[in-house]
Amino acid sequence: MPELSHPQPDGRAVHPDDADADAVNALRSAVMRLSRRLKHQRVDESLSPTEMSVLGTLARCGRATPGELARKEHVQPPSMTRIVAMLEAKGLVRLEPHPDDRRQKVVTQTEEAEAMLEESRRKRNAWLAELASGLDEDEWAKVRAAAPVLEKLAQL
Repeated sequence: MPELSHPQPDGRAVHPDDADADAVNALRSAVMRLSRRLKHQRVDESLSPTEMSVLGTLARCGRATPGELARKEHVQPPSMTRIVAMLEAKGLVRLEPHPDDRRQKVVTQTEEAEAMLEESRRKRNAWLAELASGLDEDEWAKVRAAAPVLEKLAQL
């Protein structure tokens, strides 16, 4: 898919044609609506979406410093310090000494967090599979083909 705008050699920005702009708008809208609906399929209502996101990042990326988590989650370091403290108080993460820098701590998820995330994935996957059962085979094939592309977009 072309960029939303990119500079020409003379520095002018070129915008996508109407069909591309419509596709981008439809994609944004659909992803946002689906995301909102998935967020309601939570196992533990006591955790905020941000706390769940931090646990998910730890599950995907492994242990990290609060600063690294702040960068990955696009929040300010003081905010991440508070989030980590709340997760630690709930027994979902541990703070351990950094192996190379005694001033730093490393955040690691606990077994309780791993179990909760696994149950959350199971619940959300079941909900999404039920929703997808309403698609015909051609639509489902398109969703399967689009999944890696959407994953790539999520990583950019």
